[in-house]
Amino acid sequence: MRTTQPLTITLPLEMAQMVKDKVSSGEYATESEVIRDGLRTLAARDAAVERWLREEVIPTMDDAHAHPEELLTAEQVRRNLSDHINAIATKSRTGA
Repeated sequence: MRTTQPLTITLPLEMAQMVKDKVSSGEYATESEVIRDGLRTLAARDAAVERWLREEVIPTMDDAHAHPEELLTAEQVRRNLSDHINAIATKSRTGA
């Protein structure tokens, strides 16, 4: 049983050239390998985003709903960001 399926795709000229350059440099043996590697990278990125949402975002949102009294106001967030930016700027100016 065949485990691959041929596809015909259309790419913008810049992307097509990038694929050809990867093959001509010897980094990949075929154009199909370049596309497969790109799709594996996309799948890994999607999985990482899904994991981040499940493991960090959802628990944080659940905690925020459970303890709204612990949330910062918009003004507190602005003040914290401003203080942080000022600290970075000061450190940059003094070379510390």
